[in-house]
Amino acid sequence: MTTARKTTIVFLTILCGLLLTIVGLTQRWPVWTWPTLAVLLLVVPAATFRIASLRRGSMPVSFEEQLTASPVERTDCHVSQVSLPSRWADYNFVFSATVRWYLVESSGHAPVLNPAGLASEAVLNRARAITENREPGRASLVQHELSGALSRMCPDPTGHLQAMAENINLTLLEQDQERLSRLAKVRKDKAVWEHQRKYEQSKRQYLGEDVLKDTGSAVVWWLAKNDEQVERTVADLALLAQLTSAANDTDIPERLQNLLSQQSGGLADQEFLEEYPAPAPQEGTAADHLSGFFDAMGFLEGDVRRAMVAKQISDIVKEQNRHETAESLLRRFDPPATFTPNDGEQPHPDAGGPDETSGPLLT
Repeated sequence: MTTARKTTIVFLTILCGLLLTIVGLTQRWPVWTWPTLAVLLLVVPAATFRIASLRRGSMPVSFEEQLTASPVERTDCHVSQVSLPSRWADYNFVFSATVRWYLVESSGHAPVLNPAGLASEAVLNRARAITENREPGRASLVQHELSGALSRMCPDPTGHLQAMAENINLTLLEQDQERLSRLAKVRKDKAVWEHQRKYEQSKRQYLGEDVLKDTGSAVVWWLAKNDEQVERTVADLALLAQLTSAANDTDIPERLQNLLSQQSGGLADQEFLEEYPAPAPQEGTAADHLSGFFDAMGFLEGDVRRAMVAKQISDIVKEQNRHETAESLLRRFDPPATFTPNDGEQPHPDAGGPDETSGPLLT
């Protein structure tokens, strides 16, 4: 450093001398000025160098070399179509991602290793710890969860490197996704079917235990349904007695036998008979009573309402432990097939599932 400064001062001194010489010759300075300029050119640089040395003080001859840290080398690899377990058995996620890592400084005696394999194993283990506790139907949500969990550099179990993952893609196999969609549809259909079944059970219970419990209850119900039309209700007593006896699988009470014969042959109910055809002669069975009721109501042979009402009444009769009578009603009126759930399993004969063609008629 000192040699360089000396060289610079000498160079500047010579340059100043040349400039002053040119100026003196052009301006025709007197002769006595030239010795004075020569002395100044020698004294001024020397004095300047001396003053600078005193102000600068002592400096080390050499400086310790500053060594910069070696750059961290980062590398990556791609893992594709790796199966990871989910919470449900036999339903696996399909995992793909870009794995990035960097090696941790180690001693010179470190073993030779494959950093890509270690990094991939570390990332897959972290991903598996999450997916095995997630349901397969939430693949898109789990993908975002993995993107957050695997976005941080974490050491692998051996401690040789730190790894992370990006560009994560998590899906299900196409056939597994179709199965999940079908299962979801079956669950929804089953829920609807359960509500329909409970509705019909409640309605049958209402009809069997309240409305058709006896002829008196049926009369009160019919009176309320017809806006308190007493005359019409009285005219329909015979029909209500027949319906009640059919629902409970019992004979018509003796006290109503005369009423039935009077209403069947009397003239007071002529308007009713014109509106509803008279029932056929009774043979004494529940099916015959119900057939007469249908004829009187205008539900003639071939009318789909006969089969639908017979199905509802047979269900009520079954709840009274009169299975033979219920079966005879079904055989007589040939009701529609019962509802079959979408899951492919046939319901129990007593399950009371909803019928696609039947609907609630008695309210």
